[in-house]
Amino acid sequence: MPDIDLRTLWNQRADLAQASLFRYFAAPEPQLLHNRYPCQPGDDDVFNYWWLAHAMDVRLDAYERTGDPAWCQQARRIFDNILARNGGSPFNDYFDDMLWFALATLRLADATGDEAFRSVAIRIWHHVRDNGWNEHQGGGIAWRVAQPYYKNTPANGPFIILSARLHSRTRESHYLEWALRTMAWLEQTLVEPDGFVHDGINRLADGAIDKHWRFTYNQGLYLGACVELARNTGDDDYLRRALRTARTAVAELMTDGVFADEGEGGDEGLFKGIFYRYARLLVDATGDAELRATLLNSTNILWERGFAEGETLAGNDWSRPPTGSVAYSTQLSAIMATEACAALAAAR
Repeated sequence: MPDIDLRTLWNQRADLAQASLFRYFAAPEPQLLHNRYPCQPGDDDVFNYWWLAHAMDVRLDAYERTGDPAWCQQARRIFDNILARNGGSPFNDYFDDMLWFALATLRLADATGDEAFRSVAIRIWHHVRDNGWNEHQGGGIAWRVAQPYYKNTPANGPFIILSARLHSRTRESHYLEWALRTMAWLEQTLVEPDGFVHDGINRLADGAIDKHWRFTYNQGLYLGACVELARNTGDDDYLRRALRTARTAVAELMTDGVFADEGEGGDEGLFKGIFYRYARLLVDATGDAELRATLLNSTNILWERGFAEGETLAGNDWSRPPTGSVAYSTQLSAIMATEACAALAAAR
């Protein structure tokens, strides 16, 4: 298929994917998005702070692709919703939640030029550094306030990415110093020689690594951390390590061209999308044709086989239409992957 047709196809798909979020999940304020579709009594009892942070991110993906300021306005609306539902504060018990929000908020600052958003991201960075880093397991950011001894990739990966991005925007050296320090801890503790990234260590205060939790988003976060450190240091060895991890993730976690269903708890629905977000940035940085083809082909399976006729509702198994209710976290992954493919198609 000629490249111009490929660009058109993925742009059309990205528009449909973006529309699907409100099509299936729209709710009156302050809820904004129902947690599941169809929504049943009790489904909206949980305030999913970090899902909303990724909803901000996907709207900013659409803004970057189209230049339409309406997408920025939607991201602002979600930003306001998170703060309003969180008592006006960006802080909660989970350091990874706050870091996801900070990453999306920094992108919103970039898109709007509003320094108030950057200030929020910086406040979160200082809060996480001051309260999340400790010497349990030799360092690293804790997952949550209540478990300072438990360290995982979902907290440390976003901290590295945020630190490096703040360095690139401010040129203040302490951000890069903390990014490098945290990356050294992560690689020493949770990254295997073949590049596979484990989820966490010491969750049960027993020093054990959770090697049975083999999740795509851990791999994606490491890719993103490597890309940002390569940009900030000029050391392309980070990109080599990232490509090693990407190839290992595809070999270990993909079956018949798609990533496996990672669980039905809700949070798991976001994992694949996080991989696609950062793998796309790795392709941008390296031009790797193999990884590019993997991202396009696997997301194409979703669009050709993963939706019921006339629908754009995604399940956790992209090789077939969903059954039962779907969490909007899962839908966000489909949107993230589709936007990543639109960006890849536009780059050729």
